[in-house]
Amino acid sequence: MAKKDKADPGLTKKIFVLDTSVILYDHDAINNFHEHDVAIPIQVLEELDNFKSGNDTRNFEARSFIRLIDETAKQKLISDWTPLKKPNSGKFKVILNENPLAVNAEEVYGKGKTDHKILNAALSLKAEHPDKRVVLVSKDICLRLKAKALSLNAEDYETGKIKNVDELYAGKTELHNFSTEIIEAVKQQPFTDATDIGLPAKSANHFYILKNKRKTANVFYNNSLKTISAVSTDAIFKIKPKNIEQAFAIHALLDPQIKLVSIQGNAGTGKTLLALASALEQRKNFRQIYVTRPIVSLSNKDIGFLPGDAKSKTDPFMAPIWDNLRFIKEQFIGDHKMSEKIDELINTEKIAIAPLAFIRGRTLTKIFFIIDEAQNLTPHEVKTIISRAGEHTKIVFTGDIYQIDTPYLDSESNGLSYLIENAKNHPLYAHITLHKGERSELANLANELL
Repeated sequence: MAKKDKADPGLTKKIFVLDTSVILYDHDAINNFHEHDVAIPIQVLEELDNFKSGNDTRNFEARSFIRLIDETAKQKLISDWTPLKKPNSGKFKVILNENPLAVNAEEVYGKGKTDHKILNAALSLKAEHPDKRVVLVSKDICLRLKAKALSLNAEDYETGKIKNVDELYAGKTELHNFSTEIIEAVKQQPFTDATDIGLPAKSANHFYILKNKRKTANVFYNNSLKTISAVSTDAIFKIKPKNIEQAFAIHALLDPQIKLVSIQGNAGTGKTLLALASALEQRKNFRQIYVTRPIVSLSNKDIGFLPGDAKSKTDPFMAPIWDNLRFIKEQFIGDHKMSEKIDELINTEKIAIAPLAFIRGRTLTKIFFIIDEAQNLTPHEVKTIISRAGEHTKIVFTGDIYQIDTPYLDSESNGLSYLIENAKNHPLYAHITLHKGERSELANLANELL
């Protein structure tokens, strides 16, 4: 629901007007406003009609919303207020906006633009219901500012947003002045009862750096077993962790008890490389390694305008993944047998690299599934992907929540932040945030200074 409005406490009943960006973010948005009424301008339905075809997330959301409205309305007219089906919900209608307005957004901002017609629909509802607080809800910041300039209340869609994203769960804790005896014991034993060493209470799988002067132990706390185990810094598939955070990530990626992993970090921290190397290390345990990423089209255009077949259209978007695979293969220069094996894995599609839209609707059984650039997903799509997991499947999300290319998503509302915040206490889940860039000193300069 949009955030609660503190102004004008006398108007307790509200009407929320949703624009297209909200529906494409969450097709079930109309059911998330509790007892308040929800209205959709007719222009939103027209825009959704243009989005309903295709395999992208927004196409799925558009189709789902259209079906939802059809099921809600049944034999009733949606130009009249219709009760929503969810218990204790308000009513719903489509605004046609045929009444003259005291303030006309098209006269102020220009004619012919759908956003301005949506503003007029909300303004007409405000004039029609002076006893209610009318609020435009949009993911479009500019549209919200235009609304406020016309004395129309406007808010972001808050459902699924994470508060205090700078305090988002990082997956690790550094503890100082830990007993040297315990540090040595942890290094020598495969598992240690966590209750015996005085670790702070945790309700999640978690990584610890235990320190005492020059002695250090890097450990993983398994919340289900209440044990800790030492974290190895050994190389996997000839990719050696360059810092302890990378070692933590590899540990989570290799742990068969952890079925869901997220790795968050800036560009150059090694997220995708570590995930891919870990998948190859465990290739015999899975039927297929599937590596994917959402395609964010240039200038908000669909990739259909690009020349060529489906593969040639999508290959440029998948190039960073191929670069990582090529880097791994280069570590085996001189080892012709392993180089040929990697080529064979690609040719037989044991390793499959394809856009996320290509796997919609599939059940993922015995798959090591890597989703790169997960910050460009909505919370709903992250949920949909995880719900596709079959038996013996491992899912890995990687991304940088501060580098988002999708319109109307930000560090608080993207699917990766949503996953980290909501899955952090689950026994099948582990997360680590990578801070140190390892691509090159020059790349680190960009992250640190620019």
